[in-house]
Amino acid sequence: MRKRTLGFVALGAAASLFLSACGGSATTGGDSGSEGSFDLGSTEVVNPSDKTGGTLKYAIASDFDSTDPGNTYYAFNWNFSRYYARTLLAFNPEPGDAATDLIPDMAADLPEPNEDFTEWTIQIQEGLKYEDGTEITAQDIKYGIARSNFNGGTFTLGPQYFKTHLDQGDHNVYEGSDPLAGFDSIETPDDYTLVFHLKDSFSEFPNVLTQPQTAPVPVEADRGELYQEKVVSSGPYKFDGEYEPGVKLNLERNEHWDASTDAVRPALPDRIEVEIGVNQDEIDERLVSGEIDVDLSGTGVGPAMHSRLLGDDSAQANLDNPYSGALRYVNIHTPVIEDVACRQAIMYAADRDSMWRAWGGAEGGDIATNLLPPAIPGSDPESDLYPSEDNKGDLESAEAKLEECGEGDGFKTNIAVRAEREKEVQTAEALQQSLERVGIEVEVKSFPAADFFGQYAGSQDYVRENDIGLSVSGWGPDWPTGYGFASKITHGDAIMETGNFNTSELNDPEINGLWDQALKTEDPEERADLYEQIDTLVMENAAILPVVFDKALIYRSDELTNAYYQPSYMMYDFMALGVDRG
Repeated sequence: MRKRTLGFVALGAAASLFLSACGGSATTGGDSGSEGSFDLGSTEVVNPSDKTGGTLKYAIASDFDSTDPGNTYYAFNWNFSRYYARTLLAFNPEPGDAATDLIPDMAADLPEPNEDFTEWTIQIQEGLKYEDGTEITAQDIKYGIARSNFNGGTFTLGPQYFKTHLDQGDHNVYEGSDPLAGFDSIETPDDYTLVFHLKDSFSEFPNVLTQPQTAPVPVEADRGELYQEKVVSSGPYKFDGEYEPGVKLNLERNEHWDASTDAVRPALPDRIEVEIGVNQDEIDERLVSGEIDVDLSGTGVGPAMHSRLLGDDSAQANLDNPYSGALRYVNIHTPVIEDVACRQAIMYAADRDSMWRAWGGAEGGDIATNLLPPAIPGSDPESDLYPSEDNKGDLESAEAKLEECGEGDGFKTNIAVRAEREKEVQTAEALQQSLERVGIEVEVKSFPAADFFGQYAGSQDYVRENDIGLSVSGWGPDWPTGYGFASKITHGDAIMETGNFNTSELNDPEINGLWDQALKTEDPEERADLYEQIDTLVMENAAILPVVFDKALIYRSDELTNAYYQPSYMMYDFMALGVDRG
């Protein structure tokens, strides 16, 4: 029996390590254990209430990458889409050490593996319904997974874990009149059972079942890319009208949702409203004034409000400053800057101190010199292959590397940033100034966040045609292990023509082989050792320039109820939130 449960033991160990970092106290304010103090929401539920009613108001500067659960990879949308898209499993809805434990959502219980973790069986609850009252079946979940992973390139924005791991080959669900004909890597022996057949052992597979791609989709309702306009709800809320990109998304109650089947969503508000395309400074002002309740991006206030709030003693009890578990970093695009010595020159020349200050200094996070965040097993935060005095950069070593790659006078390239994310723009500008010192000229290019990976920094053609040698990014764990954190940004198999999140296009055979070996390694300590080796190799390849292990400064109003930081989504647990305007 030990072998059959080992995967879950490994998850628990990772979770406890993960939470130890997320619950750390901040550098400003009072004791986080006392009522009404700074950073209370990092470890406790703030303003607990079971009061229902009211409208919960969100705003965001950018937009959803897609409201379609099968075609999204932004953390805020994985969190938000749960209002209308239930998943097979979920993360435990409470703060503290158990927050990243897995629990059933649509499932009746946790999945059961076979002896070598190549087959996983899971039952769903009977009687679950869509917004029109029809029953949700295992076949609908199978179809949702198939359409998002085996679709001939229609959906490019979500993760491809199922495509990578299912023993399916290249079957395309859009071939023929029956979209599931021949799709046998997921069996549905009855309406309530799914059996997943994997290519290789994968003891961490249950984590994949928390992802929005497991949301059910009725075949007859699927409109391809247009499905995002009005997703058929399986959750407590449904679309009120159509999603209007760049403008709004409103949700109202779904009368066919049964609270007794759902341990994840208390569904307190009567209505959810999202205002899209609001300037970050305006969002921050409206948060503080109480006109809106939550910044949907979940990344905290912008630089101007950041400084203002930290200097306001009266605001301290409304602030949380958790470690997000994310790494903020710069991709060095290997097809554009091909010579590893030229990439290493960038690593040496970077003024990490100035980039750290651009991200917010101590309240913005810790200077990062390696890939894996400290809470991930296998991380070695002391690792620093490109050291410099006071983190200001080693210009002599950078110049030597430029000579080595035949660019002794430096070179020119462009750095892509998400226009709405001011900290990322400022980070790019800080890097631009530090690289100038060794003759590397970088022009900052801004693009909309919603299309950043689909059309710009994550598009192979655009990157090559427009000399995008660098791009500023951020990444958090899909689940808190080395594989859950970094495989999709460093494994060669993750490279896609568009919607590419291995944005550096790192495709190193040794790194790929270690990732594949980790999948077959049952012992979590042995896996952690492999992850540490991968971390070092990524740094040697100079494909990623780490900047900051991120902390967010989040403002919560007195009217927001049940607010607590959920590390699985790197922001508040949106499902728990309510409003009390009385």
